[in-house]
Amino acid sequence: MKLLRSCLGGLLALGLFFVPTASEAAAVRAGLGADYWMDQSAAFSFTLGVEGRIAGPLSVGARFGAALITDGNDVGIPLDLYLRANVARSVYIEGMAGPWIVFGRGDEFRAHAAFGFGLQGKAASIGLEVGYLDPEPIIGLRLGYKF
Repeated sequence: MKLLRSCLGGLLALGLFFVPTASEAAAVRAGLGADYWMDQSAAFSFTLGVEGRIAGPLSVGARFGAALITDGNDVGIPLDLYLRANVARSVYIEGMAGPWIVFGRGDEFRAHAAFGFGLQGKAASIGLEVGYLDPEPIIGLRLGYKF
């Protein structure tokens, strides 16, 4: 029991060492997406993402949410990790990858990888995303708001 307490105390101290300062605090991003999944269907998504700055203009994050695939009214859960860079004052690029869970189409887990770019204001963003959602390419419009 003493060993467990000392291990938990050490983990707590290590966790406090890595807690971000106020300038490195995580941000929450809400997003809406409208996609065309080639030869499959249209897909509409709502996502929430949590991101934190790595260094300079780079940030890393994860997003999750809900998607409606109109052909068959199937429901999905997008799960992505992403790396985002602000390359100019109001331009961003990002790369993302992760599984999407799509219910009602036989094979629930589908691979997703995409590249996005667009315009970023202080809080709002608009952009395009081009990628692949197993088994076909996908292209879409993204609207986002950072809290």
